[in-house]
Formats: sequence, C-alpha cells, structure tokens
Amino acid sequence: MASSVTSTTNSCHLGSSFLGELSALRITGTPVARIGFLRRIVECKESRIGKRPIEVPSNVTITMEGQDLRVKGPLGELSRTYPREVKIEKEASGILRVYKAMETRRANQMHGLFRTLTDNMVVGVSKGFEKRLLLVGVGYRAMLEGKNLVLNLGFSHPVRMPIPDGIQVKVEDNTRIIVSGYDKCAIGDFAASVRLWRPPEPYKGKGVRYADEVVRRKEGKAGKKK
Repeated sequence: MASSVTSTTNSCHLGSSFLGELSALRITGTPVARIGFLRRIVECKESRIGKRPIEVPSNVTITMEGQDLRVKGPLGELSRTYPREVKIEKEASGILRVYKAMETRRANQMHGLFRTLTDNMVVGVSKGFEKRLLLVGVGYRAMLEGKNLVLNLGFSHPVRMPIPDGIQVKVEDNTRIIVSGYDKCAIGDFAASVRLWRPPEPYKGKGVRYADEVVRRKEGKAGKKK
C-alpha cells in the first residue's frame, strides 16, 4: 500500500492492491467558536439576626478598643475580639449594633454569629445563664464536696469533677444539678462534660440528661416465642 501525506494541502492519498486507487481525501480545519463564561455577582443578604439592636442595661459598662470589646456588669466581666469581617458600634442611646465590614459570604455568616455572641455577653454579666441536668437511674446521685462535683453513675468509683472559676453548681434532691454563671459558653461546656460521663440510653432512659432534653425511646428485643 502506497501512501503520501502533503502538509501544505492537508490531503491524504490512499492506495490498495485490492481496492485500487482511492480518491484523495482532503482534511480541512474549521474555526471553533470561543465559549465565554458569564460572571455572576453573588449578593449576600443581610442577616435577620445580625441587624437586630442589642439593648444594654444601665448597670452594664461597655468598653471598645478597635476590634476588642469588654463588657462589665454586676455578675462579672467578659471580653471578645471581633474578626475583620464585622464591626461593632455604640449609639448615643446606649444601643449596640453589629455591622458587616465587607460584602462577602463569610461576612454574612459572621454577622449573625457575633451579634448573638455579643448579646450573650450583655445578658450574661447582667442576668446570667443556667443549665439544668437530671440523673435518671437506680443509685445515680450527685453531691458537692468543696470545689468538686461528685457523681455516682454506676461505675466502680465516684466521678470527681473540679468546678471551674466563674461557675456555680447547685445540687437538689441528689438527682438535679443546676449549673449557673455569666459565661454561657463555659456553662454549656461544663454541663456537656457532666452529661458525657453517662449519656441517656434509649431503652430505659438511664443516664444524665438535660432537663429539657427529649430522649427517643426504643423497644427492647422480644424473646423467641415457644
């Protein structure tokens, strides 16, 4: 089979002893249209939570230095550093407002988050927060020994948990634990660590649970019928 390729004309001549000489095949290139992509500007809506004002009681003092905020009240003092995506301003009437410093998706997410954190700081130093826990189970009980919370949860030994500074713990009827303080994050962390020792199981509901927690129950395995 004889063949020849000419680069100038982009033609290909094919020959075969069986089919004889074939007509020349000419390959021509056609221009391909360029595909363009349209850039769409993503508009970030203002957070409904972030735009709400924060009322500051008369017994709470606010100090702002750049991106740092310090809140002091009758129950304690809290401080927080804000990211560059948000800014906080205090109006003449004493109301705090949190604004977005830029129009980005991350700034929109930070807007509502830090408004809630700021409100928790103001409420915490003025009124405080609390978490209630319940001990459900035979022999499950709690008591206070100095700065320690002692739990009997069915282990071979009692569990001793040091109480952090700024948190008050109260035990009622040996089965109800009240965790209170001015820092909502610290209260939630300590209450979660208490619950972690014996989370409520779904069959009989035994364990440590929050007072407002709903435990989904499961049916036990039925025995074989004889």
